[in-house]
Amino acid sequence: MYTPHLVSRSEILSIRGHAYHVRHWGRDDAPKLWMLHGWMDASPTFQFVVDAFSRDWHVLAPDWRGFGLSAWNAGSYYFPDYLADLDALLAHYCPQAPVRLVGHSMGGMVAMMYAGIRPERVSRLVSIDGFGLLDLTPDLAPQRYAQWLQECAQPPGFAPVADPEHFASRLIRRNPHLTLDRARFLTEHLTALDANGVRRHLADPRHKMVNPVLYRLEEAKACWRAIRCPVQWIIGGGASDHPLTGKIKASLAERAACFADLEQLTVYDSGHMVQQEQPEQVAQAIERFMAPTRCADPVAAHARSEN
Repeated sequence: MYTPHLVSRSEILSIRGHAYHVRHWGRDDAPKLWMLHGWMDASPTFQFVVDAFSRDWHVLAPDWRGFGLSAWNAGSYYFPDYLADLDALLAHYCPQAPVRLVGHSMGGMVAMMYAGIRPERVSRLVSIDGFGLLDLTPDLAPQRYAQWLQECAQPPGFAPVADPEHFASRLIRRNPHLTLDRARFLTEHLTALDANGVRRHLADPRHKMVNPVLYRLEEAKACWRAIRCPVQWIIGGGASDHPLTGKIKASLAERAACFADLEQLTVYDSGHMVQQEQPEQVAQAIERFMAPTRCADPVAAHARSEN
């Protein structure tokens, strides 16, 4: 089993009337670094990156609603809620100073949208394999709404995790550069025993329901164009079983053109879960990009007040 170098501590607080779990690593007086996990994941996915950091950070990593140890919704999940949750979390912990955001996949999408909607609140931004979704045309709306209604009537579920070793092996099959000890660590923290002693995935299966609200790429791009802070994209350069990776990467140049100050970095020997497969390279890239001494732009310079 993987042994963390830096042990996290947990905090539960009420955010927008919702019980939110926030994981902390490091000293409270160290520079703050926010890390936002992806879909069907949770905050422990960043443990390996945190352990690979060479300097002190106060890392704050929430479990999005319906994931990890945060409370579930009573119904469906909608993307704007993640933006509002992040806004409320930042207001609680960093009410004035701009923040450093790191997001993976869905967390990267939230971070990039938020940085354009609230440009004064973000000093630097790293998106790890989180570059938006495929554009969906309006003619798909009837089909999507019909599917959503069907899933509301018959919500999806998860099969029990009968064998943790099988769960770990499945993680490795999807992410070939993930080591067995790290896969076992993730299994321990992404699953838990329920009240009946049955091990289950720590995620609400209703996240698997289709979103009836179509993804509109042009709206996302408008938000990206409003970002004022430097942005770093960390891209998994190896094979990936993520269903959207290939199609989205084909349009990366078009998406990248929306950012005024963008650095792109490809991490080879990794697929979509870059922070799990190559955490040392990811940690090095984040620290180089996020170091407080690099703050030169007006928004980022103000962030020094949080350190």
